[in-house]
Amino acid sequence: MSSDSSPAPELLANRSSWLCGGDFDRERMLDMEARVRPVRRRTFVILALAIAAGAPWIGWWPLLFIVPSAAFFGSADLFMPRMARPELLMFGAWIGSELMIAGAVALEGRAGVSGLCWLAIPVITLSSRFSMRGIVAGVATALALALAVGLGIDSGAVFETPQMLIAPLALIVCVAVLSVPLMHSDIQHRGDAVIDQLTGMLNRKALSVRALELGQQSEITGEPVGVIVGDLDHFKRINDTRGHTIGDVVLKEVAYVLRKELRAFDLAYRLGGEEFLILVPGSDLQGTEELAERLRRAIAAEELAGGVSVTMSFGVDASARHERFNYAAVFARADAALYRAKRSGRDRVCAEAIALEPALAGA
Repeated sequence: MSSDSSPAPELLANRSSWLCGGDFDRERMLDMEARVRPVRRRTFVILALAIAAGAPWIGWWPLLFIVPSAAFFGSADLFMPRMARPELLMFGAWIGSELMIAGAVALEGRAGVSGLCWLAIPVITLSSRFSMRGIVAGVATALALALAVGLGIDSGAVFETPQMLIAPLALIVCVAVLSVPLMHSDIQHRGDAVIDQLTGMLNRKALSVRALELGQQSEITGEPVGVIVGDLDHFKRINDTRGHTIGDVVLKEVAYVLRKELRAFDLAYRLGGEEFLILVPGSDLQGTEELAERLRRAIAAEELAGGVSVTMSFGVDASARHERFNYAAVFARADAALYRAKRSGRDRVCAEAIALEPALAGA
């Protein structure tokens, strides 16, 4: 099959929000958050030590900004795996950190360049997490806070020495402007690496990163994670009788149907050929099995390009609650269940030793 087709834009549209353009953007945000998390914790420790060292001169009040900021991001890390739109929670934590910085500067009672410039630091991370609308909203928030603090504390001094406010405002904008093209370049290279160019789905490389992160998150949240492995039935027959061009279109449309049935935080991957995988955070075995059956019905009911109708077989499994998600073990069981579904006649869902016959599932 050819692999030079661009990802279909409509595949991403139904999974987007004003902060994330689709699954890839959401995956990139979660991946970036996993990378930033340990660095952010070390940063908070360094700042706390610096405050302790300077306490005889500046007092302990800066902790009023450090502690709540750490709490914001800690809560986001805890609850993001359960959220349909995790980017909204992350943006809320980002806004909270800006509010804490602004509050700390206001408490100091002296809105100078050195204080207000701290508002530019979180702006660096905007383009690595959010869409252009999120970047604009974040920059606007930082600028509004700088203006409010600068003019609110001592407007007379600001009007007398405008550079007190102009310098931090310019720094905030410049940081945002410079970070956007750098991140766009990174997105382009990473997109080529983790996006399946035919279907627009994430590929095996993206899957390995997300599976590792879900394992770490499950230790904290105690939530199960479901795995669905699906395979098109008799796909080789379509290629042999209708040609590889029709086969490519069928794969694209199957990917679209699958994604329409998924929640925002369910992530779909193409493993290769006609095989697909879905990670279902927060879903036990029963919930994962029910989702797989809904996917099976949706595929069977769809008439694809050129009047082609296809069916899919699915194997499912899930980790237990309060147990670390072991992707390799859960995938192996789901893959074995898929083979049982194939051997049992196809167009069905198998979970462990249980097969859902289409007629019984419909009842």
